[in-house]
Amino acid sequence: MTDTIGVLIADDHPLFREGMRGRLDRVADIAVVGEAASGDEAVSLARELEPNVVLMDIKMPGLNGIEATREILRANPSTGVLMLTMFEDDNSVFAAMRAGAKGYLLKDSGGEGVVNAIRAVTSGEAVFGSGVAERIMGFFSAPRSGAPQRAFPELTKREEEILSLVAQGKSNQEIAGRLFVSVKTVRNHVSNILVKLQVADRAQAVIRARDAGIGRGGA
Repeated sequence: MTDTIGVLIADDHPLFREGMRGRLDRVADIAVVGEAASGDEAVSLARELEPNVVLMDIKMPGLNGIEATREILRANPSTGVLMLTMFEDDNSVFAAMRAGAKGYLLKDSGGEGVVNAIRAVTSGEAVFGSGVAERIMGFFSAPRSGAPQRAFPELTKREEEILSLVAQGKSNQEIAGRLFVSVKTVRNHVSNILVKLQVADRAQAVIRARDAGIGRGGA
């Protein structure tokens, strides 16, 4: 089926891979195409199998999950890497985002949460578990100095406003509700922002915004 989402599971614990495969095998639109027990194997299988999504652990033998993510996306930037790990420290979260991961969930996320995240990543969304999202929001709301008033002069005022909301973790629907515009309008603005910032996806736009001090405000 052309609409089936191919998933590669990369984790060095056989029981975790087995359990995750069991969860995903019960989902009609998701197919597990392979399993990797190390970062090096994940890179090799991702090139061979070309999955839509890679479920990636961080701590693995050989290449770790961050390094493996960089290698996978260097070869195929359209692959969606979803970090699924026990680590929720700031360094791990932001290292994964810088490497190009489109999502970050903790391993105690429910099966439904993982399935929804896989679908969201496949559609181009950035996905963060609630605990991780709180850490990101905390980082954004921390005082910063020296950020220029217009960090991205190439953006219109509305695009800058939407970028700030994206950086705060708001979905397109939430942004549309706040700004009283359609979801399609928000989606078009986000696409323009990605082009102007020369980034591939929302996660990279969040990194650019954070580095520039945008998105520090709360909801």
